[in-house]
Amino acid sequence: MTEQSKPLAPAAVAMIGLFALASAMGIGRFSLTPILPLMQRDAGLTMAQGGWLACANYLGYLAGALICIALTPRPAAATRWGLAAVGLFTLSMGVTESEIIWLASRFLAGVASALVLVGVSAWAMPILIRHGREEWSGRVFAGVGTGIAFAGLFGLAAGIDAWTSRATWIALGLLSAALAVGLWRPLASTTPAASSPAQQARRVLPGRTIIAAACYMAFGYGYIIPATFLPTLARGYVDDPATFGLIWPVFGAAGALSTFAAARLGRGLAPWQLWTRAQWVLAVGVLLPALRVNVATLLLSAICVGGTFMIITMAGIKEALRLGGAPASLAVGVMTSAFAIGQILGPLTVSLLAASRDGFAVASLMAVVAMVAGNCVLLACSARWERLARLEGRPNEA
Repeated sequence: MTEQSKPLAPAAVAMIGLFALASAMGIGRFSLTPILPLMQRDAGLTMAQGGWLACANYLGYLAGALICIALTPRPAAATRWGLAAVGLFTLSMGVTESEIIWLASRFLAGVASALVLVGVSAWAMPILIRHGREEWSGRVFAGVGTGIAFAGLFGLAAGIDAWTSRATWIALGLLSAALAVGLWRPLASTTPAASSPAQQARRVLPGRTIIAAACYMAFGYGYIIPATFLPTLARGYVDDPATFGLIWPVFGAAGALSTFAAARLGRGLAPWQLWTRAQWVLAVGVLLPALRVNVATLLLSAICVGGTFMIITMAGIKEALRLGGAPASLAVGVMTSAFAIGQILGPLTVSLLAASRDGFAVASLMAVVAMVAGNCVLLACSARWERLARLEGRPNEA
């Protein structure tokens, strides 16, 4: 039986993509965030050590993005093997107390997560477009917020029920491994059409795409600080797991809902307009816990950051494609790599400033400045980019 003998319906493709991204991103990338307070409690992990583990994962994500640029793996294969690796390296976090193995596991889980993200995008999007269901891409990317919300609720339940961090890692690893097994055959059921040699040819990136990538890196740097440390901040403010454990599920739920809201609220806007407007809200969310830590600011931060990061992610990718001048795979790969660099710098900044009493606040303020600067650059360049797009006959929206 060939891979194309039983094509999937668009609804099935969207659902498979949702579950795949939920595992890869909710567990493979962001499960450390809700489990970090548990590791602090039973493994004595410090904020600085947590920052290094986060950096390892984001460095792996960068490596995975670069691998996808260099090797261009088949989308279904990248997704399947990436999901299997997410399960394996999540399990490995719970079967050892070695910090070296923890670092290696988070790094490799980051590599696997990037493979899944790129693979799902390249597998699901062409199928949905062929079926005239391009707007269903929001359903696919809702998997990111869904996975984050699930991992947060799982961490909340584990904290309330006094699970150890090792037991929590093992349970999530088994779940992600089960998803990898369940999605293995469906992912091979429909294969997108191969790109033409002309589409695969690599050209030099235009300056406008490089500028957009630099702004995208500022976004990655800004959002990842609260995305990594909000539950830990909450635990420092209140020791009740039923309270501090709510932060991450709220973050994830906002992310899942935002992808649907963006389709309505962003109608008629160019990608850069949606990007900059969402990033002002994100900057507020990053700033709030730097000014004062309490339940209100933590929840508002979770809503602002969680409710905008997927909108900016999708808008940034659309902007890179709209700018043109390079193959889609190269433009998206460069944007993803820039985003990953920003995510590495965020936890690294927190770790380096951890000895200072106001280290987190200083790192957050630096992130806000970076995002404001990125928005200013985008706003200053957008008019020129719009004129270039019209001259080159390209549409204003991807």
